[in-house]
Amino acid sequence: MSMVNNFRIKYLFQWLIPLAVFACEGSDEKENSAEEFAYEEWGIEDFQEGYANGTLTVRAVVTAYLERIAAIDQSGPELNAVLQINPDALKIADSLDRLQASGQATGALFGIPVLLKDNLDTQDAMATTAGSRALAGSQPLEDSFVAKKLRQSGAVILGKANLSEWANFRGELSSSGWSGLGGQTKNPYFLDRNPCGSSSGSAVAVSANLTVLAIGTETNGSIVCPSHANGIVGIKPTVGLVSRSGVIPISDTQDTPGPMARTVKDAAMALGSLVGVDPEDEKTLASAGNYSLDYVQFLNKDGLKGKRIGWFKGPSGRHFKVDKLMEEAAAHMEKEGAVIIPIERIEPPGTGAHSLQVMLYEYKDGLNRYFAALGPDAPIKNLEELIAFNKNDSIELKHYNQLYLEQAQEKGSLEEDAYREALTSLLRMSREEGIDKVLEEHELDALIAPTGGPAWKTDRINGDAFHLGSSSPAAHAGYPNITLPMGFIDGLPVGISIFGTAWSEPVLLEIAYGYEQGTQFRKPPTFR
Repeated sequence: MSMVNNFRIKYLFQWLIPLAVFACEGSDEKENSAEEFAYEEWGIEDFQEGYANGTLTVRAVVTAYLERIAAIDQSGPELNAVLQINPDALKIADSLDRLQASGQATGALFGIPVLLKDNLDTQDAMATTAGSRALAGSQPLEDSFVAKKLRQSGAVILGKANLSEWANFRGELSSSGWSGLGGQTKNPYFLDRNPCGSSSGSAVAVSANLTVLAIGTETNGSIVCPSHANGIVGIKPTVGLVSRSGVIPISDTQDTPGPMARTVKDAAMALGSLVGVDPEDEKTLASAGNYSLDYVQFLNKDGLKGKRIGWFKGPSGRHFKVDKLMEEAAAHMEKEGAVIIPIERIEPPGTGAHSLQVMLYEYKDGLNRYFAALGPDAPIKNLEELIAFNKNDSIELKHYNQLYLEQAQEKGSLEEDAYREALTSLLRMSREEGIDKVLEEHELDALIAPTGGPAWKTDRINGDAFHLGSSSPAAHAGYPNITLPMGFIDGLPVGISIFGTAWSEPVLLEIAYGYEQGTQFRKPPTFR
C-alpha cells in the first residue's frame, strides 16, 4: 500500500469506529449521498437556530458531515478534497453539546463544522503537511493562531483539506489541487475540471457541502481563484488582519489566511472570529483599531447605492464569455445605484517581477524558521533537506519539478540589498503607485474585475491553463479582496472580485453583500 493511502486511511479509521458506535446507538439521521443531504446549503444561522431551539445536536451535525465526506469525498464522485479527518471531532461535538445543555454555549461559530487547509498547524492528533510526503505525520508543537481562534469561537475542526502542495509554490507546470500526500482534488461541478489552487480542497469542500466553512491561505490568488472556480465566497483579508503564526509560509509580505463560505454573511461571520492582534505575528500590530469582531454589521442589501467602483479592464478581451458576465455585473451594479468607472491599468509594469524576488527570499527564510519551530523531532530540518527528500522520493517529482524551492534555496538572507530593494519597489509600485493612486485619482470606494475564467480540464502533463485573472494587484499590495459568484459559463461557475485599499473589508463586504442579494448566483454542484 502506498504512503499516500496509508496516511489517509490512518486518519479515516480513527473516526470510523466511534461513528459506527453512534449509529448502533439508534441515530435516526438519514444516510447522506450526492443526491440527498439534510443540511445542504445550510448557513451558520440555520445551525445556530437549531442548537438554540433544541432540534439539533452538535454530534448529529458533525456525524452527518463525516458521513457526507465518506460518501462524496472518499467514494462516490471521489472529490479528494479532505486530506485528514479529525479523530477527535465527535469528542469535541459531545463537549459542545454538554455546554449547550447547561446553558453555557458561547462563541460566534458554536457547533459549526470547519475544515482547515493543511498548511495551518493544529496541535492535536492531526498532522500538518502542506500536502508533502516529506511532512507526513509532522506534529506541530502548538495550534496556529487561526486554530486557537476557531476553537475559542466554538467551531468544530472536522479535519484538514487537500491543497496544491506547498501552496502551489514548488515548481513548474503544476496541476492545482495536487499534492504528493493527497493526490488530485476534483472540481465538483465537472469532475474532470480543475479546482484551481492552492486552497483547492477548502473550496471544493465548502462548495460540495462537506463542511459549512473552510479556511484557506493566499499569497497570490490561492483563496480567490479556488473560490471562484468552485462557486463560493472567499475573503483574502488585508495582510495583518488575520495572524499567520503557525501557517506554513511563502511570503511574509503577501501571505494571509482567510475564510471560505457559501454566502457573504457566513464568510463575514467567520472573519470576525479570526481577527486579532497576535504578538507572534508583527504584521497584526497594525490591525489594532482596524479590525472588527462583527463584520455582519457592514452587510447592507442596498450596499451598492452611491458607491463609486472602478472596473479594472486588464483582464478584458481574453474570454468573450467572461466579458459578457462582467458587463452584466457592471450593469446590475449601476442599476442598484453604483457609479462604474473603467480603469485600464492599476500597477506599473515590473511590479510582478519584484514580487517574485520578494517571495523567493521570504520563502527560504520562512520555511527554515518554520522547520526549526517544529523542534528536534521535525522530519525535515531545513529547505535544503526538503529539496533532497523530494529528489529521493518516488512520487514527489514524478510529474512536476521543484524549481521554486531550488531558486529560493539559492537566495541569501533578508539582509541583502537585493531583497530590500525588491521589497521597497514592490510596496511602492503596488500601493502608492498602484491601488491607492487609482482609488484616490478617481475617488473610488473599490475596484472590480473577473476573478478568472471557467475551470480548465485537469492536465497532469501540461499543468494549469489560466486564461485570465485579477488577483495580483491586491496580492502584491497586501490589500483585501473578496470574490463571489457572478454567473455560470456552460455549467461552470465564474466569480467577480471586489478589492480595495488596506483595512477596507467593511466597504468591500457592503458591496459584495449588495451584489449577492440582488443576483443570487450560487448553485450547488451536481458532480457531473
